[in-house]
Amino acid sequence: MATILDEYEDSLSRSTTLQPGCPSVGIPHSGYVNAQLEKEVPIFTKQRIDFNPSERITSLVVSCNQLCMSLGKDTLLRIDLGKANEPNHVELGRKDDTKVHKMFLDHTGSHLLIALSSTEVLYVNRNGQKVRPLARWKGQLVESVGWNKALGTESSTGPILVGTTQGQIFEAELSASEGGLFGPAPDLYFRPLYMLNEEGGPAPVCSLEAERGPDGRGFVIATTRQRLFQFIGRATEGTEAQGFSGFFAAYTDHPPSFREFPSNLGYSELAFYTPKLRSAPQAFAWMMGDGVLYGALDCGRPDSLLSEERVWEYPEGVGPGASLPLAIVLTQFHFLLLLADRVEAVCTLTGQVVLRDHFLEKFGPLKHMVKDSSTGQLWAYTERAVFRYSVQRESRDVWRTYLDMNRFDLAKEYCRERPDCLDTVLAREADFCFRQRRYLESACCYALTQSYFEEIALKFLEVRQEEALAEFLQRKLTSLKPTERTQATLLTTWLTELYLSRLGALQGDPEALTLYRETRERFRAFLSSPRHKEWLFASRASIHELLASHGDSEHMVYFAVIMQDYERVVAYHCQHEAYEEALAVLTRHRDPQLFYRFSPILIRHIPRQLVDAWIEMGSRLDARQLIPALVNYSQGGEAQQVSQAIRYMEFCVNVLGETEQAIHNYLLSLYARGQPVSLLAYLEQAGASPHRVHYDLKYALRLCAEHGHHRACVHVYKVLELYEEAVDLALQVDVDLAKQCADLPEEDEELRKKLWLKIARHVVQEEEDVQTAMACLASCPLLKIEDVLPFFPDFVTIDHFKEAICSSLKAYNHHIQELQREMEEATASAQRIRRDLQELRGRYGTVEPQDKCAACDFPLLNRPFYLFLCGHMFHADCLLQAVRPGLPAYKQARLEELQRKLGAAPPPAKGSVRAKEVESGAAAGGPSREQLKADLDELVAAECVYCGELMIRSIDRPFIDPQHYEEEHLSWL
Repeated sequence: MATILDEYEDSLSRSTTLQPGCPSVGIPHSGYVNAQLEKEVPIFTKQRIDFNPSERITSLVVSCNQLCMSLGKDTLLRIDLGKANEPNHVELGRKDDTKVHKMFLDHTGSHLLIALSSTEVLYVNRNGQKVRPLARWKGQLVESVGWNKALGTESSTGPILVGTTQGQIFEAELSASEGGLFGPAPDLYFRPLYMLNEEGGPAPVCSLEAERGPDGRGFVIATTRQRLFQFIGRATEGTEAQGFSGFFAAYTDHPPSFREFPSNLGYSELAFYTPKLRSAPQAFAWMMGDGVLYGALDCGRPDSLLSEERVWEYPEGVGPGASLPLAIVLTQFHFLLLLADRVEAVCTLTGQVVLRDHFLEKFGPLKHMVKDSSTGQLWAYTERAVFRYSVQRESRDVWRTYLDMNRFDLAKEYCRERPDCLDTVLAREADFCFRQRRYLESACCYALTQSYFEEIALKFLEVRQEEALAEFLQRKLTSLKPTERTQATLLTTWLTELYLSRLGALQGDPEALTLYRETRERFRAFLSSPRHKEWLFASRASIHELLASHGDSEHMVYFAVIMQDYERVVAYHCQHEAYEEALAVLTRHRDPQLFYRFSPILIRHIPRQLVDAWIEMGSRLDARQLIPALVNYSQGGEAQQVSQAIRYMEFCVNVLGETEQAIHNYLLSLYARGQPVSLLAYLEQAGASPHRVHYDLKYALRLCAEHGHHRACVHVYKVLELYEEAVDLALQVDVDLAKQCADLPEEDEELRKKLWLKIARHVVQEEEDVQTAMACLASCPLLKIEDVLPFFPDFVTIDHFKEAICSSLKAYNHHIQELQREMEEATASAQRIRRDLQELRGRYGTVEPQDKCAACDFPLLNRPFYLFLCGHMFHADCLLQAVRPGLPAYKQARLEELQRKLGAAPPPAKGSVRAKEVESGAAAGGPSREQLKADLDELVAAECVYCGELMIRSIDRPFIDPQHYEEEHLSWL
């Protein structure tokens, strides 16, 4: 037997490619390159299956990729299209002349019903090989079956509907379970539900479709030769809640609604289009005598499921009196009619024939055509051949049809992924809306197209539609790229001009107040739109010029706030003398630069509020940059002006802790001019250390002198340590103040005595008060009576100085006794020192042959050495090397000089005559060798290097010289 149903065996040369009449080439349009890079695949592609049946094909059904066909009168061929090379043959076991009337396959491809012309029905399950007769169905010639897509499974059909040629509708249920010899039958039940009548008598149920939801609500559509019936309802509660009896119970007393057409073919066929498996159908097509009734299905409508109905007449040469249509299948946008010799596809949107596919006579007449809803493939067959139609990209050119019908929303939906086609649709929609005078909608569409900007703008200008033009410009602005700055500047400026002109025209009209407010809100929304913020910011200078030219100060402020151009806002308020509003803007945005910029203006009008704002800003403001504003303001000299300046300066000094000299100097000047009492308190609080005060002492001295604040001057003199000037000036104010100044130089008794003498002279000569002079003498222990006596006049009697003179004599006597005691102690100490020196001359130390140098640990006696009283012994060169680094620079230089001279001196002579000559020569020309050695010993061996002060000073010296650290570090690596 030939290979059965190999889907990919036929080459493309043997396949007939068909596509609708509407072309698939895009319409050229500005802005896009229209080039078809590859050949479009046809929508409908026919392929003959490489299958030569051994007997004639009498019936064929396909569902869920399962194909079943009856061959002859006794053979059933089942093929899983996923395993096309493994066909399954089942013998029906019919030896009589009974023929297969129709076959029905459910949506799962599991349950197959074979209706025989002998009014018998056979059942075959996909997973079984046994053909099982349905005893309860016997006597009924089944014409249609309505499968239960909601409840049907591979093991059970659930409640289904069965239509017969006698007009009866039965409810039945089949089970795939197979028991033993006495096991349950596959037909669980089979009961009548309804009878369809036509022209006064029963009519065959040509088609039967049932849809149910999980909530029990659904519908049933049944057709006869001329009528289409609708049953809408909900399943009743109870034992039969899962069945369809509830749908038909409501129509017991009155017939259901139906559509009727006078002409008939003697049969009819109903086709549904379901976009997804197990979803609700969306469209239907009913093939009847007058043509094809096509429409949408709306399950939400209570009275009728059918909507958007229309009848497409049969194409020429099709229908009663001509070639009769044998079957119909429905796709998303086409229905295909099967005739004896051809297949014709009709577009459901236009009713035009888009496909005529003729079949060769050698295959014989076509019998039927079915659709596999799970894959979307269409199957047609003759007695000797099977054909398959594949549907690919059926919706690719639908947008043109919708466009011609002015259904722009659907046209855009079906060309959304094709920018050139979408642009064409938008342009047509924009033109259509423009002709209908729906200018705003037209502007929205034009903005999305690639049409020339100038043409569209001129169209709106010609009809004086500024509002639509503004909408167009605004949408164009939104679509600009970040690099298109020039275009953005143009659009934002133009939009601003349009809005301002519109507002100007509406502002004076009281009847257009509402329209004015709406326009103003749209304008403000445009100015504050985050989407346009970047472009508006780039064009802010031009927009401000436009606002100024129209005199729209309100929007000038509004736009400046949006652009955060607060300087312009504050300047505007200041120009209109709205100083409090200007200060409110400054306080709200807390920009220090704006405070510096506008403080000189605001302080002249609202000084107290401005100073409060400064204080609130705190350390964010630099007080030095506010001093010019305060200086200009306080030059008037009024108490209020000075007090506000002092208030802020005190805040800076006392709260913020400012140490800047300019601030303290300015505060001093304010105190000197307006609050002299606070001046001295400030100076005293600042302290008496010249290194810790933050004001300029010389400036403070000059300032206090100019304004006559003597006490403040005295304080400054004290800080400057000019005590004589402080005492001189204090004597002009208060003697007690002068006494305080005189006691300040505690370490300089001579100066203190001099200052007190000034005070005494002033008291004696200026005030002529002997008692006060004596009090001064008692206050300062440095003064003696003999120091003060020259200041008194000659006529003063000695009685006034008797006690002072006696006290002075006693002090002298006590001082003489102290000096005598100190002389005696000094004499005794000198005697003890001379005695110690005599003893030291006789001291000696012993060096053993095995003693070693404390520095190099080599025998000591092999080289010149030094012996210290502490017991340490060093070679002369080792001691020199150890002492040299610790000596100051000048001593190191002296050491090098002594070594050089000692090296240049002649060696000592052996004879006495020669020694005398050398000594006489050394005395004549310079120090002798012995003297040089003594000087060197005094420099090097003055103390033990380990026990003396040199070791103590080296305690903080690093072990490695910093200059040689890197070299030492590298040596360890």
